[in-house]
Amino acid sequence: MDATRNTVLEVWMAEHGYSSNSLADAVNRSLEQLTGRSGGLDGSSVRGWKAGRVKWPKSATRKALEEIAGLPATALGFVPRGRTPSSLVPPQQEDPDMKRRTLVGGITAAAVAAASPGTASPRRIGMSDVDRLQKRFAEIIASDHRHGGQLGIEQRAAALADEALNLQNAGSATQRVRSSLYASAAAFRSSAMWAAIDGRRYDDAKTHMREAQTLAEMSGDQTIKFRIWSHTGTMYRHLGRPADALAANDVARNLFLTRRDPLFASLGLARQGAILGTAQDRSGMRRTFDQAQEAMLRSDPTDYRPVWMLAFYDQAELDSLALSANLALGDYPTAEYHAHRCLAALRPHMIRSRAIATTRLAHAQLAQGAADAATATAMKVPTDVATHHARVARMLQEFGAALRATAPGSTTAQTWTEHAAAWRTTA
Repeated sequence: MDATRNTVLEVWMAEHGYSSNSLADAVNRSLEQLTGRSGGLDGSSVRGWKAGRVKWPKSATRKALEEIAGLPATALGFVPRGRTPSSLVPPQQEDPDMKRRTLVGGITAAAVAAASPGTASPRRIGMSDVDRLQKRFAEIIASDHRHGGQLGIEQRAAALADEALNLQNAGSATQRVRSSLYASAAAFRSSAMWAAIDGRRYDDAKTHMREAQTLAEMSGDQTIKFRIWSHTGTMYRHLGRPADALAANDVARNLFLTRRDPLFASLGLARQGAILGTAQDRSGMRRTFDQAQEAMLRSDPTDYRPVWMLAFYDQAELDSLALSANLALGDYPTAEYHAHRCLAALRPHMIRSRAIATTRLAHAQLAQGAADAATATAMKVPTDVATHHARVARMLQEFGAALRATAPGSTTAQTWTEHAAAWRTTA
């Protein structure tokens, strides 16, 4: 049987500008840092990964690659020995209630009937179709962390959600496959929702939210339900509606999943802490972040988690949310502390997150009277992020306005004005 190409790895390499030779060199350097011995990989080694001839690299090589990518090997399209791609789907959730089974069963029956004219045998939809969608989802996640908030990401994710739903009408399938297709559609729609939130296109985000919530209920997948409701809480936080944000985030936090996996509990608590900062609840915010940290320390890093969770939630993200909360409360020294912790721990692929944390650090420094240091910090934000990411662009505009109000006519303010003008010229 011909090997199946690792398209997820190929897309990740293209997104991050790696050729086969340059990735081999990077892994060799990472191996030397990890083991003290230089690796012996070359371009042909990486081409073997891409071609699917090597499905599961040696443990040290995997670790080195994971350090570079900031993702587990499975999220890069590799398959552990003795397992097939379809065995990498999440464990089944607890049995959904009878109402959901009746709803999905009715929709499934209608879809199959519509797709079966006459006596023609319908196509059989299987977990290999779901696997293919999951690889596309990993590509969307990688694009989001690199570019963030772009309309193109939103449109691609929405189109893939439709593709997953179209498969429901393309042939016969087991209930497990049907539920997995709904979960895939919900995952894509939630990514479209997040891209719209990140790009400050809130009306579009609400449309995606409603569709994603419906699909998640039909799938019965608690991890995607958590993602959607947690994103909803974040959306309302950005809109300055903390009561609605807390209510939405509580839906995520009250799922059984958060009692089973402390890492999901930690994320729910950390996002609650960010909302409490917006609500000016200082004591509640501090207590909640302490609980989030404790839950993270209790979590088992070897437990199964979906690719979107593995790709972003770690100590750096917890500190990023604490940075946001303390900035909203006006506790600028503590905000700066969390900013430095976040930036020191961020994985290389988190380009958008680094730009956001850097901009927030500049705000915290400026609020403490350190205009020169704040300006130097803000100037570290890459031009492409500063000009193409709506949330970062707005925060930098607010920084410029605050700088001019704090130090009007100063050399520092003039330096920033010229720097921002150069951004607009190169955009």
